[in-house]
Amino acid sequence: MNTDNNHPVNGAGLGLRREVIDDMAGLGNDQIDFMEVAPENWIGVGGAYGKKFRAFTERFDFVLHGLSLSIGGPSALDEELVKAIGRLMREHGIEFYSEHLSYCSDHGQLYDLLPIPFTEEAVHYTAERIKRVQDILGRQIAMENASYYTPAPGGEMQEIDFIKAVLDEADCCLLLDVNNIYVNSINHGYDAVEFMQALPAERIAYGHIAGHYNEADDLIIDTHGADVVENVWQLLDKTYQHFGVFPTLLERDFNIPPIAELLTEVDRIKQLQQKWTAAPVNKNEYNHG
Repeated sequence: MNTDNNHPVNGAGLGLRREVIDDMAGLGNDQIDFMEVAPENWIGVGGAYGKKFRAFTERFDFVLHGLSLSIGGPSALDEELVKAIGRLMREHGIEFYSEHLSYCSDHGQLYDLLPIPFTEEAVHYTAERIKRVQDILGRQIAMENASYYTPAPGGEMQEIDFIKAVLDEADCCLLLDVNNIYVNSINHGYDAVEFMQALPAERIAYGHIAGHYNEADDLIIDTHGADVVENVWQLLDKTYQHFGVFPTLLERDFNIPPIAELLTEVDRIKQLQQKWTAAPVNKNEYNHG
């Protein structure tokens, strides 16, 4: 991979979704710097779609962002899934994998990302599972700060302290989701900029930005199904100002507009990155493992 600042990828990225894979076939490296897929959607895929995916991974740098590992869940860690992810990475030359700091299963998929209790016990439990994944893959992974709508019962820590404790104990990276910070700040009544600034700069591997749905004045649903709102763009701007520029990907999972419209949002990421490129940055200690 052609990377700098010790990040796994560079620049501004866009998620590759199967329903628009043909529409995205004409994209060039001057338009998109990297792409992201959910490994669960591509493990074992052959035939025409497998060939199309290979055509993309031969042209673009990729990262994987998992959906179903359930890192904080009560069920046993799905090591067979982790091994399959490792095979997919080797098959396509993909060097980085991330997941959500949440859980989504308990003897079966729950089809939602649920918050882990913010407790010391959960820190140790989750960190051990992350370390096991890193041992199997032979590399560091990243955990994404997740959106949630009600705290898990029994919490004894603040969300920011829980995140930092897990990252430190697991010695893993952070996937910094700017939209999730904004969503949680509205839903749980905290200052988004203050929360962002408390995250560990040295752990940031790359970032996400996305749209959401305003259910009420005090309830935002993280949908990835709308344009990024101005408040989130402003938070990304302040995030680059504080940490320096890091690779950032636009997530759009449904209600996907024409590719030209998506590219206008990717271009806005690039504009903000260019704005802060000359700003002093904290040295990121990302380790390829």
